[in-house]
Amino acid sequence: MKQNTADIAGMFTNRLQEAFLSRVPAARFYAAMIDQKGGRMVIDHIGFRTLDINTGEQPAGIQGIRHIFECLGYHIAGKYELPKKKLKAIFMEHDAPNLPKIFVSQLNVQQLPGWAKQLFPEVVSETPYLLSDSGIELLSRLKQDGQLTSEAAEILTDELSGYFRRPWNPPPKDTVIKLNEVSHYAAWVLLHGNAPSHFAALVNGQQVKSLPDLETTVRALQKNGVAVKENIEGAKGSILRQTATYAVKEEMEVKGDDGPDEITWTYGYLELIERGWQETEDGPQLFQGFIENQEKNFYDMTRTLDN
Repeated sequence: MKQNTADIAGMFTNRLQEAFLSRVPAARFYAAMIDQKGGRMVIDHIGFRTLDINTGEQPAGIQGIRHIFECLGYHIAGKYELPKKKLKAIFMEHDAPNLPKIFVSQLNVQQLPGWAKQLFPEVVSETPYLLSDSGIELLSRLKQDGQLTSEAAEILTDELSGYFRRPWNPPPKDTVIKLNEVSHYAAWVLLHGNAPSHFAALVNGQQVKSLPDLETTVRALQKNGVAVKENIEGAKGSILRQTATYAVKEEMEVKGDDGPDEITWTYGYLELIERGWQETEDGPQLFQGFIENQEKNFYDMTRTLDN
């Protein structure tokens, strides 16, 4: 039996979602709440963070994530500039309608102070490429032929799941703390690497009558003790409205002065997104893009008073 590109992309993004839910209690609670009310969790997009510097055998910056999803049938659908955050970003779509979008951002490391730029090479310059030769061959075959056997598809999904983690060794604790002073984003990437920074649940698709919009969904989460960003980005009735839970904290492995050590740091958060209708040449359609002035406010969801 053969699996086509969309099938395999679906298998893989589902695997990413399972891993994310296991790490992020707020996302897990939302999924359970929607399920208990007879609805379903629909993922609008998955977010990733990168650095635009040499990362050894792994392609640098956005390309390190982009090239994987291009082999899975995704294509770039939009580009964004976030100069105040020293970031640029893309989002990718798949022709299969039920697959999540992919949002990838990239930090312009060259805009950081000189002392900060000098801290990166020790950590990332000798990064290995996390796909094996067989994984690379399967990914190439999928891109060329558009399908794999079911057995090969399972092997590739396992390989890809191993790619989306931190690809370099644990960073020095002092490096993380120092970089955090000038770029919380950079510190986060050194700790988490290729792991998704967030999943975004599409409120439009959750199909729960008692939770018809973003406000009711947020109130339901807050009522059950889930901390959610106070302000909703985007006016009611606009083409894009967003908010998010605060990021979960984890104990992350780092390199201390005397050997392995740990540091408490934020990981991922669940974004909640509500899309509005807009007129197009083909009639009214849900807006599918993003808005820079809103997106820039979500990078701080992984910032806390502690870091």
